[in-house]
Amino acid sequence: MLLTKSSLKNIHTTKVMVPNEAILELPEKVLQFGTGVLLRGLPGYFIDKANRKGIFNGRIVVVKSTDTGDVSEFDNQDSLYTLCMRGIVDGQQVQQNIICSSISRVLSATKNWESILQYAHNPDLTIVISNTTEVGIELVNESILLRPPVSYPGKLLALLYERYQAFKGNAQSGLVIVPTELISDNGNKLKTIILQLAQWNKLEKMFVDWLTTNNHFCNSLVDRIVPGKPNAAAKAVIEAELGYKDDLITMSEVYGLWAIEGDDHVKSILSFALADAGVVIAYDITIFKELKLRLLNGTHTLSCAVAFLAGFTTVKQAMDNALLTHFIKYLMIKEIAIAIPCPVPEKEASAFALKVLDRFSNPSLEHQWISITLNYTAKLKMRVVPVLQCYYRQYKTVPENMAIGFAAWLLFMKVVKKEGDIYLGELNGQNYPVKDEMAAYFFDLWQNLSPDNLVKAVLGNASLWDADLTLLDGFIEKVTDKLNAIMQHGMMAVLNNN
Repeated sequence: MLLTKSSLKNIHTTKVMVPNEAILELPEKVLQFGTGVLLRGLPGYFIDKANRKGIFNGRIVVVKSTDTGDVSEFDNQDSLYTLCMRGIVDGQQVQQNIICSSISRVLSATKNWESILQYAHNPDLTIVISNTTEVGIELVNESILLRPPVSYPGKLLALLYERYQAFKGNAQSGLVIVPTELISDNGNKLKTIILQLAQWNKLEKMFVDWLTTNNHFCNSLVDRIVPGKPNAAAKAVIEAELGYKDDLITMSEVYGLWAIEGDDHVKSILSFALADAGVVIAYDITIFKELKLRLLNGTHTLSCAVAFLAGFTTVKQAMDNALLTHFIKYLMIKEIAIAIPCPVPEKEASAFALKVLDRFSNPSLEHQWISITLNYTAKLKMRVVPVLQCYYRQYKTVPENMAIGFAAWLLFMKVVKKEGDIYLGELNGQNYPVKDEMAAYFFDLWQNLSPDNLVKAVLGNASLWDADLTLLDGFIEKVTDKLNAIMQHGMMAVLNNN
């Protein structure tokens, strides 16, 4: 039995929450660009929860923006999917299955563009959500008369212009637009690009005034690990337990945060926030961004090469090892949490850190260290270097575990060969991909410099960091010592002596 609208009445197990069929008839209030698992696991979940509570009472029209793949899986299941949440909360394991019914339909931008534009005429539409990856919010000078425009900002501007014309510039027809792409100030950046693109398309001033006055572009931050579809064996176990097939099964952790910058008007439109404390609407979400960026992302970034070189594949495996757990906890609590480069109350930083440790220990998520190494150098620059500099300003000494993290990163970036466009490192006779825009740079350095000179060249590369890290007293010496120790004795030996 496949999960569909008609099969809901045949699901009788108590192991999954089944939606009331009346929910499936709610009006379409949200337009979402992107079909990815993060949107299913976070905004889709929050809106579904609000609908169940009778709070928001609206569903989502999803736009598939890319040409790859199709929407048949959604069509076959009437856009229903099972969200399987697994995690640890306050040391206790939590497991919950929910059939999410927040998505009404999924349209292809390539095949259904006229239908998408027609949806702009719907007075129930009040919200636009997007997750088009970090490169999705980029300016592409293109006509919004294309069917469809290529870029996400182009598509969004075309939709907004269509709506402006349909409602003759009525102030009440403006939308709340919430991008969830993982870039800083994503709402502000999207608005800037939209205005530039409107100017490039020579759109009238009255439209631009409506655009800026009656539409609200909100910066937002999403925080939930959503690995997506389980492997075949795990999927079969879940389906056998629940009694139906579901090709859209989505795994996620229990923890979820969606922080959105907005005023009272935004709060009134995003009423689904009332259904879950994980949705926070505030005038300033800087503290949420800093906590996630430094304690979760920064710890991941400084730990991934350490764990990978120590022979661990997943985050959970590392958290099962006493040496790695000690390294990660000390790094997070004793080095990062005390040097976040913005005012964060110590109590809030500690509480967030403990939640992160629970999340790292989640036995149900196969979070691969190698996937965390994507764009490694840029992540170090954005997530870690400001913390390192702040630590030095406050304590004027070397943060030991940060130094180990930098040394492990340098060794991970030892590219040994190139196959086509792919750069490869080597660990215990096995190659691994180095997916980093600086891979060619490190390929050249490791071929031509000794480890000591390499550390000096990389840390002193001000164009790489927007700073000269060799000016941090003792840091270059500590990183060099740790790098040589890892190369001579192995990662576990260095952690054992730490």
